[in-house]
Amino acid sequence: MNITDPITILLSIILCLFVAFLFYGRKNKRNIYHNFPPGPKPLPFIGNMLIFNTKKPYETFKQLSQKYGSVFTIHIGEEKMVVLTGYETVKDALVNHADEFSERAKVPLFHDILKGHGVVFSHGENWKVMRRFTLSTLRDFGMGRKTIENRISEESDCLVKHINSYKGKPFDNNMIINAAVANIIVSILIGHRFDYEDAKLLRLMKIINENMKLAGSPMSLLYNTYPTVMRWFPGFYKTVANNVEEMQRFISETFTARKKQLDVNDQRSLIDTFLVKQQEEKPGPELYFTNENLKVLVGDLFVAGMETTSTTLRWGLLLMMKYPEIQRKVQNEIENIIGSSEPQVIHRKDMPYTDAVIHEIQRFGNIVPNNLPHATTQDVTFRGYFLPKGTQVIPLLTSVLYDENHFEKPEEFYPEHFLDASGNFVKNEAFIPFSVGKRSCAGETLAKMELFMFFTRLLQKFTFQAPPGAELDITPVIGLTWSPKSHMICAMPRT
Repeated sequence: MNITDPITILLSIILCLFVAFLFYGRKNKRNIYHNFPPGPKPLPFIGNMLIFNTKKPYETFKQLSQKYGSVFTIHIGEEKMVVLTGYETVKDALVNHADEFSERAKVPLFHDILKGHGVVFSHGENWKVMRRFTLSTLRDFGMGRKTIENRISEESDCLVKHINSYKGKPFDNNMIINAAVANIIVSILIGHRFDYEDAKLLRLMKIINENMKLAGSPMSLLYNTYPTVMRWFPGFYKTVANNVEEMQRFISETFTARKKQLDVNDQRSLIDTFLVKQQEEKPGPELYFTNENLKVLVGDLFVAGMETTSTTLRWGLLLMMKYPEIQRKVQNEIENIIGSSEPQVIHRKDMPYTDAVIHEIQRFGNIVPNNLPHATTQDVTFRGYFLPKGTQVIPLLTSVLYDENHFEKPEEFYPEHFLDASGNFVKNEAFIPFSVGKRSCAGETLAKMELFMFFTRLLQKFTFQAPPGAELDITPVIGLTWSPKSHMICAMPRT
């Protein structure tokens, strides 16, 4: 028997918990869950785990929503989770009740490692301070402005030059696309770029990719459900924690070096700005601009700024290979509007088809299918149900991006979702790949610029196709994000 098999581990956990139950009994809990959303009846200790698709939880959620409606409860272990499905319901919670649903659930894996620091998995006032700082600093360093547009354009040229070196021969674009996108956020965070072959950058990208897969694996679900027991199985947790620690060492070394040459009047990176805030912060019971917050915040932004955009670009190139007629239409529009000039953000408004294709890549790619879990900040009555303060809530993005009430062919790659009968671009209110509300992606504006400029530059310079005889598989690899399976790609230079 394979003792690392998740099912074997789960059965062992159930046995341990059952023994604990016999010896210690269960704590009496005040019944605060009156008028709670409906859902499948849970079993002791394991909840609804036996019906839960650990590799594709969104499939379980989809089936349950068909039975219980757009607001329902599922038990993972003894944790009650409320799942919200469909655009109207998710928008109602995250926009119309933004304050009540703005907390981040305490996910044991991330809480044990990050201790509530940074911005993505932080809570309360610390989150508010870090998010305000992040948004203002990203804007100060050019997010949404010409300065960052020029930087993306320069990086696009570097990427084109690197891809040209393969001379049309097959290559894996994973690390190359990661590196190009990473350099944009790195230039903001620490003030310089890496060469694509830089050993430090390659190592950082490797451990990020590994953690993204582990954080979305069945082992992660088991850890988050039974953290006390799962600490007896150190392999999984130790790998994730060691990867985070290695990245934080690099960040610490970087800001320690920056601190020695810090010039308050010449702040060249987000780290510089944070260190200035650190000097200005008055002593008190609550300190926010600490070294721990800096390490986790920079890590948060590095991962978020690289992973989601690079994964979306890789989906884009794979889908262009899969649908060459769509690729040709995009290239025709590029020729008509941009020609041989460098793409600029201003071109986007005159390129409705390309804009629609990029939107559809984001929708169809659906790279964060489950969203990150929210929690209620206070007792709230939502759609007739009572949710106590601290209730974990999953606003299911898959159910929005694939909502058949808003997308004609949700299971297909169909750019016409964003075009009218005359070929004009049309917005779709259910297009929320960055989520919405107070926990929406802080780097949305930057990501949109990167996606348009990298995508148009690459299709301007190359036609992408599969190696001879290769089969194109658009089944995603499941992790914390959905990513394309490893594949080879041929970039044929266009004249």
